[in-house]
Amino acid sequence: MLEDIYKTIETPSGETLFKDKASKFFGYAFPVLSEDDVKKRLEYLKKKHHSARHFCYAYQLGIKEIRFRANDDGEPNNSAGLPIYGQIQSFKVTNILIVSVRYFGGIKLGVGGLISAYKTSAKITLQASVILEKTIKIHFKLTFNYDLMNSVMRIVKENNIEIINQKSEMNCEYEISIRKNDADAILNIFNNLYQVKIIPIK
Repeated sequence: MLEDIYKTIETPSGETLFKDKASKFFGYAFPVLSEDDVKKRLEYLKKKHHSARHFCYAYQLGIKEIRFRANDDGEPNNSAGLPIYGQIQSFKVTNILIVSVRYFGGIKLGVGGLISAYKTSAKITLQASVILEKTIKIHFKLTFNYDLMNSVMRIVKENNIEIINQKSEMNCEYEISIRKNDADAILNIFNNLYQVKIIPIK
């Protein structure tokens, strides 16, 4: 796997349902980019399932620097959140929240049963999700004189570089997006082109 590729989802999954000894586990996957996104999605589910007893979840944020959390929400320690998080790791996805909403059916499942049920709920939810491979891109600002336009555009076309923004006056300013694995090579090409300034955008 190339180091500038990661997997995620862009749209919420459909609702999934797993049943075990009269308990029902409703599973959901959401794309998230922050703890605030996580909070909003949980609030939405708590309104939707106002009579459910447990909203167990796990999320992972980030691509290089990973942040994650697993929450048992009243179930025995490590019987819900971690099995859910284990499936996030198994499917190798990030920027994702998986929630399993449990309606207790009156029969206790025991810790082993709970681990198995939450793992299965998360697994079928991820299987019901559209998982995409995405490329990590780096943005740069190009500044150059108008008379270099043809040379710059030739490099852009030959290397399939995406132009995000452009301002063309006496000086031209382009914001470009380059795949992370290709960034060093393309940086060298532009650095070798006289009077073209290229700087990364944070």
